[in-house]
Order: sequence, then structure tokens, then C-alpha cells
Amino acid sequence: MTVMDTPRTGARGSDFAKLSRRIAQAGLLDKRPGYYAVRIGLVAGLFAGSWAVFAAIGDSWWQLPIAALLAVAFAQVTLLAHDLAHGQISRSRRTSRIAGLVAGNLAVGLSYGWWMDKHTRHHANPNHEDHDPDVSPDILVWSEKQAGHSRGIARFIGRRQAFLFFPLLTLEGINLKVSSFRALRRPSLKGRGLEGALLSAHVLAYLGAVFLVLPLPKALLFLVVHQACYGVYLGCTFAPNHKGMPVLTAEDELDYLRRQVLTSRNVRGGRLINTALGGLNFQIEHHLFPNMPTANLRKAQPIVREYCESLGVAYVECGLIESWRQALRHLHEVGRPLREVRT
Repeated sequence: MTVMDTPRTGARGSDFAKLSRRIAQAGLLDKRPGYYAVRIGLVAGLFAGSWAVFAAIGDSWWQLPIAALLAVAFAQVTLLAHDLAHGQISRSRRTSRIAGLVAGNLAVGLSYGWWMDKHTRHHANPNHEDHDPDVSPDILVWSEKQAGHSRGIARFIGRRQAFLFFPLLTLEGINLKVSSFRALRRPSLKGRGLEGALLSAHVLAYLGAVFLVLPLPKALLFLVVHQACYGVYLGCTFAPNHKGMPVLTAEDELDYLRRQVLTSRNVRGGRLINTALGGLNFQIEHHLFPNMPTANLRKAQPIVREYCESLGVAYVECGLIESWRQALRHLHEVGRPLREVRT
């Protein structure tokens, strides 16, 4: 499937407005304070409980499973920060920002302001090779055009990037922290002083706790396991959403509805998948209505799917393992030109 196989804009420019009215009439854009109160309580309990168990166990190799458990807690806090950034939890921007700084900067060491800016640009142009920061050619290449222009480490890794994808995810947690501190140099980042203070407080508290409880060898291994599991968890949460879906270029002229639906993929699953992925398995609905509370995405799905089918717009969904397979296959295919180059 290619983007060019789908209808263009024009008379269909009001398609999203019609869908939006249906969604609003169903009350699916209304806030869900009760749901988020329970979810925040559970995630906060998991986060605090993981650290409490860490402190109680002390100097022991049993800390390695706790490192994995803490990675799950960090990922769930990150998913809550994601919902805060979209205004899903509170209508107040000030409240969302304060809570986002606590969850992102202080709790997990992720710059809320930097990530919010990056993610907003992603939502505006999902899977666009020129405008979406999530498919910019950094370490990996996401299109044959990017492969052709790649240099250095991206060119080297691009040849076997499908096989290296999961190993590279083990570094994603560190990459997010490094990117967060780098963002502090940008004058455009709002409240750089506060963001920097909270990020520094996180690093000092995090490393201080680990090295206070564990001797050096165990502490270092704990950090490796924790950050690796955290990075893989986040990667496995976000990768199924768009990787392997059509990559847009400047030649693709699509309206809002088609731009969001055709570049997104839903992941089938029950309550476990919904919880593990923070509701992002309903990626199509989330991209169409970013401020919709996570709990309402499942209810919106049949409305959106039926509407897309009535328009002849492809609505893609598959299982979690299949979504990873499609993403890896795409990475392998776009890296083909690099493997065919004679060296």
C-alpha cells in the first residue's frame, strides 16, 4: 500500500469534521477524572513500591529483577506524561505542565518541554520524512531516500538495521536523557532553569539511591539492566504505531484525516495490551483525537473504523508481534540500497 493509492484532498476536506461531530456527540472527548485518578494512583504506587522494595532488599543480586520492575514503572510514568502533554487529563495547561514536569523531569529524567515540542511536531506530520522528528535520519534510516543520503554511522548501521533495532533500543532510555539535557541549551525551551534543576535532581537522586544501596559492580549492572529494559519497553510501545506504515514526502497532499489514519497502525489485544501500551495501541484514534482520554479510545474505535471503511480509507490493525514484524521488514527493505553498494 502506498499513500498515492488513496484519495487526495479537495472536496473531502470536511471528512474529519463530520467524524469529529460524531465523536463529540458520543461524549468521547469528555474528560475522565475518575479513570485518571485510579490510573495515577496505581502508577504512583508501582513507582514508589518498586523503590521501596529496592531499599528493603539491599545488597543482593535479587535487585536485578527489581531493575526490570522499575523499568516498567518508569515506562508507565512516561506514558502518563504523554497523556498530560496532550491535555487528556486536565483542561488546565498550567496544571498539565506542573504535573508533566514532576512525572517527566523529576521522576524519570525526561524533559517534558523538549519532548512535548518534539511529539507535537510528530503529530502534525506523522511519518513525514522531512517534518516528523521521529523519522529523521539519525542512527536509523526510514526511507530509501534517507538511505541514499546517509553518511557515517547511519550508513553503517542502516545495512543491518532490522537486526540491530532491538539491541539499539536498549540505549533509548539513555538517549532520551542525553537529548533532554541537550535541549536545555535551546533558548526556545520554556523554563529552562526549572527543567534543568528537576533533571539534575532526578539524576542525583537516582544515582545516589543506587550507589548508596549497592556496591559498585552490582550498582553498575543494576543501571544497565534498568536502562536497557526501560528503553526496550518504550521502543516496543511506540514502534508498532507507525514503523512500516507509508512514509510521506513533499509530494503527498493529504487532508488531516488521511494523513493521520494512513500513517498509523492499531494493535489488537485485550486489557493486558491496553495497559502495557498505555492505550497507544489505538493509535489511529489517538492521532485523530490527541486530547481524547485514553479510556475513550476503545469506545471510539468502532466509530472511526466504520467511518474510514465508508470513505474507502485503509484502516490498519494487527497483533503486537505482527506489528513488530512489519516494522522490522520495513527497516530491512529501506536498508537494501546500502547493502547493495559495493565497498
